[in-house]
Amino acid sequence: MTDHATLAATRSGRPVLECRNVVRRFREGASTLEVLRGVNLSVQPAERLAIIGSSGSGKTTLLQIMGGLDEPNDGEVHVDGKPMHGTDESAKGDLRNRYIGFVYQFHHLLPEFTAEENVAMPLLIRRTSKPVALRQARDLLERVGLGERLTHKPGELSGGERQRAAVARALITRPQLVLADEPTGNLDAGNGEHVLKLMLELNRELQTSLVIVTHDHSIANRMDRILELENGVLRKSA
Repeated sequence: MTDHATLAATRSGRPVLECRNVVRRFREGASTLEVLRGVNLSVQPAERLAIIGSSGSGKTTLLQIMGGLDEPNDGEVHVDGKPMHGTDESAKGDLRNRYIGFVYQFHHLLPEFTAEENVAMPLLIRRTSKPVALRQARDLLERVGLGERLTHKPGELSGGERQRAAVARALITRPQLVLADEPTGNLDAGNGEHVLKLMLELNRELQTSLVIVTHDHSIANRMDRILELENGVLRKSA
């Protein structure tokens, strides 16, 4: 754990994200599998939180529900006090764009666009003017060490460079919350460490809350708080 936990605990204001009694079930033939069983979770401003659990425990499902990419069967999710679910897709998309950044195991950059265009995309969706969006994207790409790769498309970047570009894209709007699903899982040890350090530095600099889903305890131990998902129940890690 880090001293960053003290900062997160002492900041005033409401939670960035709250899950209240979240339930998610999936049909498997004639049976029903309950992956999440009444999950409750509160993420504080600037907090770093790790969610661990075995493969298939529902970590990614929970993260997708937190980000409005999947619907719970029961329960509520609030982002900055606003309901994520029970609204139309347009309102949900606006909430995601305003408050949340996503980093995945695989970068999900659009292959036909350059690095700076990919990073600028969330701002363009907000209807920021293209010159302003590209300028901000260039500034952030330089910050993550890609200042000389601005016009390269994803296929022309290394795996570590693509993931750094994905981190920049997640943070370009200065979101209140970044949700990261195994963000270093597709990288070798060196690149993985570089990307993780970058995420933690930007988290501290921008005061963005960070939730990382991981199976890697060495990553989890660098967060302020660790929760474990087991048998559909989220609890403090032992």
